Amino acid sequence: MDFEMHDTAEMAAFRKEVKDTFSQIIPKELIVSPYDEDVTPEQEAMRRKIGLELGAKGWLRPMWPKQYGGGGLSIDHAIVLEQEIDQYEITIPPYSDSGAGLGGPAIMVWANEEQKQTFLPKMATGEWASWQLLTEPHGGSDLASTKTTAIKDGDEYVLNGTKTFVGTTDTQPDWLWTITLTDPKGPRHQNLSWFVIPAGLPGIMIQPLDLLNGSGGAKCSVFFEDVRVPAFNLIGGENNGWKVAATHLELEHGGGGTVRGTRQVERFIEYCKTTAFNGETIASDPAVRDAIADILTDDNVATLFGLRNFWMSHSKKRMSYEGSQSSFFRKMGGLRKSGLMQQVLGYLAVTSDKAMAPGEGWVDSYMKSSIISVHPGGTQDVQRVIMARRMGIGRTAKEEAGQMPD
Repeated sequence: MDFEMHDTAEMAAFRKEVKDTFSQIIPKELIVSPYDEDVTPEQEAMRRKIGLELGAKGWLRPMWPKQYGGGGLSIDHAIVLEQEIDQYEITIPPYSDSGAGLGGPAIMVWANEEQKQTFLPKMATGEWASWQLLTEPHGGSDLASTKTTAIKDGDEYVLNGTKTFVGTTDTQPDWLWTITLTDPKGPRHQNLSWFVIPAGLPGIMIQPLDLLNGSGGAKCSVFFEDVRVPAFNLIGGENNGWKVAATHLELEHGGGGTVRGTRQVERFIEYCKTTAFNGETIASDPAVRDAIADILTDDNVATLFGLRNFWMSHSKKRMSYEGSQSSFFRKMGGLRKSGLMQQVLGYLAVTSDKAMAPGEGWVDSYMKSSIISVHPGGTQDVQRVIMARRMGIGRTAKEEAGQMPD
C-alpha cells in the first residue's frame, strides 16, 4: 500500500514553478549554522527581500483570500510551498513573523472590514513583520492573568506593562499585537482586550534576553510605558480579548499543523551511519540501531500528527483536542529523541566546539532547542489540560476549540 503523496499534473507544474523561483531568489548565504551567533544585517535584509517577493506572488500567505493580500490558493499549493522551502532550511515567511501566521487569522475572524483592509494586506505581502506579545514575567502559561493594562482615554488606550520571552533578535518588528487588561475589576476572561500596536510608538522599549539557545534568534522583553494606542487598533471589541485570543491560541497549540519533518534527526542518523571509530561506524552497534529506531518512531508519529492537523485546519474541519495532542507529543518526543541522541553520542552531543561537535553543531543545537521548546506555545501541562477539557474530562460540557476563519 502506497502512503506517499503524489502530485497531480497541475501540482507538478506548480512545484516546478516554485522550485525555479526559489532557486532564483534564495541565496545559499541565507542559511545560518549553529556556530553563527547572530543573523547578520545582510542576511536579515535578504530574508525581508525574499518575503516581499513571495508576498507579491501571493505565496507568503498562500491560502489567505486575495482581497487581503493572500494567494487565494488551495491546500495542495500550500503543501508544495512548505515542502520546497524546507529544502532551503528556512520557513515561510523566511523571517520571524508570528503576527501574520497567528494574529492574522484572529484579525480575519474578529476585526471589522475596515480593520481587515488596514492590517491584513501588509501582513500578507511582507511589508510588515509583527510579533505576538503574550507571556509576562509573573507567568506565561496563564494568559488570562495578564497584568499589562490598557485604560481608555478618549479615542486612545494607554498601555502600561511588560511582555517577555517574545519576538526574536533576528527581526525587528513593524507591528506588535497583544492581549491586555482593560477592566481591572472585571471578572476573569471578561476583562481583557486585544490590540494591534505600531512598534515605533513612544514609550515602547525592546530589550534582548540572553537565553540557553545562544544569542542567535534570542527572545526579548517589551516594555510599555504610557503608550497611547488608537482605539481603532482594538480588535473584537473591549473586554472581548479572550475570545479573540482563542483563535490564535488554537493555532499556536498545534491546531495549524505542519508538513515539515525534523532535519536534525536526519543529520543525526547520517552522522551515525558515516562516522567510524576503530573501523566501525556508530550505526553498526545494535544498541545504537535500537535507539535510532525509537527516534524514528517518535519522529514519524509527530510528523503524522502534524500532517493530520495541517489538513484538518486548512480543510476547515472541526477540531477538538487534536492541536494540543500534536503539540504535547512533539514536546515530549523532542525530549525523548534528544535523550537518546545523548545516550548514543555521550558528551559530544552537548558541545558546540567546532573541532568536536557532531553534525556540524546541529546536534548540540537540537539538545538545547528540545528543552526550550517544552515551554513556548503552552507547556506540556497546559496541553494536557486542554486535551482533558476538549474531551470533557472533569467537566459537565466539553470545551470548544477557538473559532477559525471561514
